[in-house]
Amino acid sequence: MPMRDFEKETQLRVKWIKDIVTDTHAKGIIFGNSGGKDSALVGILCKMACENTTGIILPCQSNRNFTVDKTDGESLAKQFGIDCRFVDITPIKVAFEHALKEIDNPLALANVNPRIRMTVLYALAQQNGCLVAGTGNRSEITMGYFTKWGDGACDFNPIADLTAGEVIKYLKYFNAPAEIITKAPSAGLWDGQTDEQEMGITYAQLDGYILSGKADDEIKAKIEKAYAQTAHKRRMPLWYGY
Repeated sequence: MPMRDFEKETQLRVKWIKDIVTDTHAKGIIFGNSGGKDSALVGILCKMACENTTGIILPCQSNRNFTVDKTDGESLAKQFGIDCRFVDITPIKVAFEHALKEIDNPLALANVNPRIRMTVLYALAQQNGCLVAGTGNRSEITMGYFTKWGDGACDFNPIADLTAGEVIKYLKYFNAPAEIITKAPSAGLWDGQTDEQEMGITYAQLDGYILSGKADDEIKAKIEKAYAQTAHKRRMPLWYGY
């Protein structure tokens, strides 16, 4: 694959975001500032396109959320002049667990976190006449590695065509904080959790297949199985009569 021209890419993406904000008569943009790579790139691009861009830091239970992720999210906001707001959603999660004590599936409970974040982002967006920017990259979307109606919910996503590796190169182009670029990708759903460990595949393997269509049989089978099983996440609900 040819090397991306990030200067040209930036011009195109910024214009695309500006057009969306103008066409929808939105007053600004809100995004979840997780302290991770994808949200960092989305925040940078959105700020370039719209002065009224706010990143919301939304920690929940996980120690990493309240320490390294919060610090990195604040560093990004400071470097690029992005408005930053902190909302601890732990009490909401605790109330959910109390109301539905019968739910003991760890993954089902973990997926509540991004769905609460989505609810908060959309509440703030509606209150302020803003749009919600999505932060999922092409690699995650291919594997279905996002929560349906959680971090997968947004009004627009300016990085959906970029693989995880391309996001890193793009962040280096912007000279984003090194701590964000180098730390292990994690949804931060629980302490010690990493994307690659949970998916059972490295981003290098995944990106290699996405960009070249080539991989050993085991890796190829794993990716294609995940893609097929998560197809429902990448389309709108099935509506009878439509």
